[in-house]
Amino acid sequence: MIEWPCVFHLEGDDELIYLASESEFMNETASLIWGESDRVIDSTGQSYGLLSAEAGQIELNPLGHRLTLSEVTALVQAHEFAKAEVCLTKIQFPSISEAISSVS
Repeated sequence: MIEWPCVFHLEGDDELIYLASESEFMNETASLIWGESDRVIDSTGQSYGLLSAEAGQIELNPLGHRLTLSEVTALVQAHEFAKAEVCLTKIQFPSISEAISSVS
């Protein structure tokens, strides 16, 4: 079961899209073209890929890989570096959930 909030990570792009809830996920991603390597990462670090997208419904499939806190922190650091607003060495988190929430 997906633990909200989540981030959406498009492969090859450092920007993360913050997703507070399932309904926000449906609104934000309905018009996106998904690639095989694109993924949703939930607040526990579990990653999900697109299983199917039909008639306005998007179904996610667990990829079997749970990211560590350091992996999620690296994604958030890359996201912030792309925005060039925060010193990267100051970006540290006590939990994956707080790392995900920081993207909001």
